[in-house]
Amino acid sequence: MAEPDRDATDDAETLRRFFAPDGRLHTMPTRHLKRRFVLDHIAQRFEPGRQYAEREVDAVLKEIHEDHAALRRYLVDDGFLARENGVYWRSGGTVEV
Repeated sequence: MAEPDRDATDDAETLRRFFAPDGRLHTMPTRHLKRRFVLDHIAQRFEPGRQYAEREVDAVLKEIHEDHAALRRYLVDDGFLARENGVYWRSGGTVEV
């Protein structure tokens, strides 16, 4: 999800600032645009059109950060994942064509 005034260099720098080399998130950005960019990056781990049980979502998010429940909440609140009756699916974020 590149912003109009962002470029690939900005994107790579943002990822380096918030993710460790092993891919784990060490800090959630406080600035809304950066947080949405980080959440979009995380949402890429979920396949569009596929439904996930909560335990599957948690398993993916535990690979990224120990507070997987907070990440799940951010993803839902910011529209990257939707949830109904314990089933989740990707509802936002960029999609590579």
